[in-house]
Amino acid sequence: MSAAEGHWVRACALDDLAEGKALGLTIDDQDVAMAREGDEVFAIEDQCSHALYALSEGAVKNCEIECFLHGSTFNLRTGQPDGLPATIPVATFPVEVRNGDVYVDVTTTLNGVTPQ
Repeated sequence: MSAAEGHWVRACALDDLAEGKALGLTIDDQDVAMAREGDEVFAIEDQCSHALYALSEGAVKNCEIECFLHGSTFNLRTGQPDGLPATIPVATFPVEVRNGDVYVDVTTTLNGVTPQ
């Protein structure tokens, strides 16, 4: 998706995203957990579908984010739960990195899941 399409909002600087940690942000009234692994940056709905707890409170590892409350894990690319007790996916959003800044479009989901 090009920068001309969608509704892109600057979320943070790329340097604000540390390996292994998520950053919780609110973008256009949508709670988003931002994560970085290597050269990839992800934006995922910041609410566990099981307990409605902020995913940004959990650890990021192997392209997954863990819900700190009960240990459910979610794939950062697909939003699919990879570990119980969660069974419902969460929304994932498109991300672009431009000149050291991270932009997110929360009006579009990559996986077709409607945010809670």
